[in-house]
Amino acid sequence: GARPPALRQTAFREGPAPYDDSMAKRDTTVRRRESLFREAAAVIERDYGQDLDLTEVAHRVATSRRQLQRAFQEVGRTTFRTYLGEVRMRRAAQLLRQGGMPVREVAMRVGYSQPAQFAKAFRRYHGASPSSLRHGGRRLAA
Repeated sequence: GARPPALRQTAFREGPAPYDDSMAKRDTTVRRRESLFREAAAVIERDYGQDLDLTEVAHRVATSRRQLQRAFQEVGRTTFRTYLGEVRMRRAAQLLRQGGMPVREVAMRVGYSQPAQFAKAFRRYHGASPSSLRHGGRRLAA
């Protein structure tokens, strides 16, 4: 029959363990991703009304699309698209509460070119229509 594979014997060495830089690399990676997430979040918070996408924001923070995706996933526990949508919906609710601005204009200000798409996203996020909030309707949780 076949012989079982031999077990490797490792010699015990006196003194400190050899330097393993994998932990240092991991710490650097974590810090880099935290920094990328903060920088990208700042871009989104400032420019949410523009036509932002992952490629554009990655370019602005000098990284690749994939690295920015990882930063959102690992640090933000979300996706770029979800984060952008949440920022836009929170800002839309603020603008609607202030009153005086038509829903169509609020939609445009927060980055939606189609008011119907905006209304659908707003209802999904807040559980109420934009016009109900604008007319002093129920308070939103967000």
